[in-house]
Amino acid sequence: MKNNLEIGSRIRNIREGMKLSRSAFSEKINISEVFLSQVERGEKSISLNTLMSICNMTGISSDYILFGDEKNSSTANRTLKLLNQLPPEANSLIFSITNSIKDIYKKK
Repeated sequence: MKNNLEIGSRIRNIREGMKLSRSAFSEKINISEVFLSQVERGEKSISLNTLMSICNMTGISSDYILFGDEKNSSTANRTLKLLNQLPPEANSLIFSITNSIKDIYKKK
């Protein structure tokens, strides 16, 4: 099915853009590596739960995954995607930096 192939290709591009192996990506979204491989090749469809897991983990909009619509992939979502790649101990540092930047812009 053409839609499955396009969706699978976008998911593969997202995974590769995050520099994650199939094994690591599938673990993060709670599906098997074999199933992820089938999805990426367009052989299987994803469930709503899997779509939501991908969106939550990557910060990529469902509109992009399903339809290729990049309009809803905002800067905040792209930033969230990058933050999800950092180790948990980096969260407090990132929060402090972001708060400092916010304070700088408040003063302007």
